[in-house]
Amino acid sequence: MNKPIAMLLAGAVLLATAVHAQDAQDPGAAVAAATDSATRWLAIADAGKGSESWDAMAPASQSMVTKAAWTGGLASTRAPLGAVKSRKLHSASFTHALPGAPAGDYVVIQYATDFANKPQSLETVVPMRLPDGSWKVSGYFVR
Repeated sequence: MNKPIAMLLAGAVLLATAVHAQDAQDPGAAVAAATDSATRWLAIADAGKGSESWDAMAPASQSMVTKAAWTGGLASTRAPLGAVKSRKLHSASFTHALPGAPAGDYVVIQYATDFANKPQSLETVVPMRLPDGSWKVSGYFVR
């Protein structure tokens, strides 16, 4: 490996380590970044762009479901609900472990959402931190 690339990779590792250390001291920063990611992802899902929502998901989740299966599942879940009338943050909590998921950094975010055909729903969006420090959605559920 040439020297500039090795230095760039070392810098990325140091930056990711610093971000992880900062979040350990301030989980609120992690929650804010994950919530921002969830908000952007929900806008895509709300627009009915299932394929784009899959593209914006965490690679670990993409490896567990094909784009076609995700797109069809999201459409069949969301279409009967109708349009989003309101969405309010209910809770957001930082965790290092989720049942059935690999160890990592996650934020479980719940929204009180009123859909046109299903008011008083609870949406759960679970972003995970990627190795580069960014957050991408790894799970989505509507109850």
